[in-house]
Amino acid sequence: MLKKLILFFGALMLMINAVNAAEQVQYKTIDVDGIKVFYREAGDVNKPAILLLHGFPSASHMFRDLIPELADDYHLIAPDYPSFGQTEAPSRDKFTYNFDNLAKVVDSFTEKLGLNKYSMYVFDYGAPIGYRLAMWHPERIQAIISQNGNAYEEGLGKKWEARKEYWKNPTSELRAQYASAYALDTIIGQYTFGTPENSVSPDGYTLDYAYVQLPERAEMQNDLIFDYQSNVALYPAFQKYFRDYQPPLLAVWGKNDPSFIPAGAEAFKKDLPNAEIHFVDSGHFALESHYKEIAKLMKEFLKKNVK
Repeated sequence: MLKKLILFFGALMLMINAVNAAEQVQYKTIDVDGIKVFYREAGDVNKPAILLLHGFPSASHMFRDLIPELADDYHLIAPDYPSFGQTEAPSRDKFTYNFDNLAKVVDSFTEKLGLNKYSMYVFDYGAPIGYRLAMWHPERIQAIISQNGNAYEEGLGKKWEARKEYWKNPTSELRAQYASAYALDTIIGQYTFGTPENSVSPDGYTLDYAYVQLPERAEMQNDLIFDYQSNVALYPAFQKYFRDYQPPLLAVWGKNDPSFIPAGAEAFKKDLPNAEIHFVDSGHFALESHYKEIAKLMKEFLKKNVK
C-alpha cells in the first residue's frame, strides 16, 4: 500500500511539475535586423504555436493573464514592437516608424524563431501587422483570433473621422493635438471605458503610461498615428486575403469599444462565412476583464481548427 502511495504521489508531482513548466513564462531578447526585440514565451515548443500581437499603447504585458490559460496546450510567443514596451526604439533618423516596417520586424522575428506554422491573436495595432504577415505568407497561418482587430471600414468608430481629416491635412498643429493620446487620463479611459466596474487592474495602464513617457516615444507614436491610414488603405487587400485563403477566424470583440465597434467583427462574415463571432461585455482592452472567457473561446475554436 505504501509503495502504491509513493508511486501515486510521485506521478502527481511529475504532472504538477509538467504543468508548472508549461505555464512558466520566459522573458527573452533577440536581435532582429539590428534591433533588440523583447518577447515573452511559454509552453511546449513542440505544440501548436500562437503569435500574440499587442496593440496601442501597450506591449506584450497585455497577455500576462491569457498566456497561463493556454500554455498547457500551445506554444505562445508575444513580442514587443520597436518603440513599444521593452523592445529597442531606434531613433527616427535610423528607423521609419510605419506599419510596414513594424510588420517587417515581426516577420523577421518569426523567421529567427523558426515559426513556419502558427496561429495569430491580433488586437488593435497588432491586426494590421498580423494581416500583413498573413498576406505575405498565407501558407504559415493556421488560424486567426481577432480581438477588436479591425479590417473593415464599418468597424471604425466616430473618432476616425477626425483622424481622416488629419491624414488629409497633416498640419503641425493637428499633429500636436495627438499628444493627448499619451495623457494618463486618455490611457486609463482606453482601458476602462465600457468595462464592468472595478474589473480593470491599474497595473496595465500605469505601465503603458510609463512606456510612452520614455525619450522620443511620443514622436515615434505620432508617426504611427499618421501612418494608420496605410492600414485603412490596405483593408481591401486584407479582405481579398480572407476571401482567397479562408483562414479559420474567431472574432471575439469587446462590444463597448468606441474605437473598433461591433460592426467590424460582424463584417468578417462577408468574406469568411464560417467565421465565429462572439461579443463580451467589455471595452477596447477586453483581456483586462474577460481573459478567462476569451481563453475558453480560443481553446474551443483552436481545438476544432488547429492540429
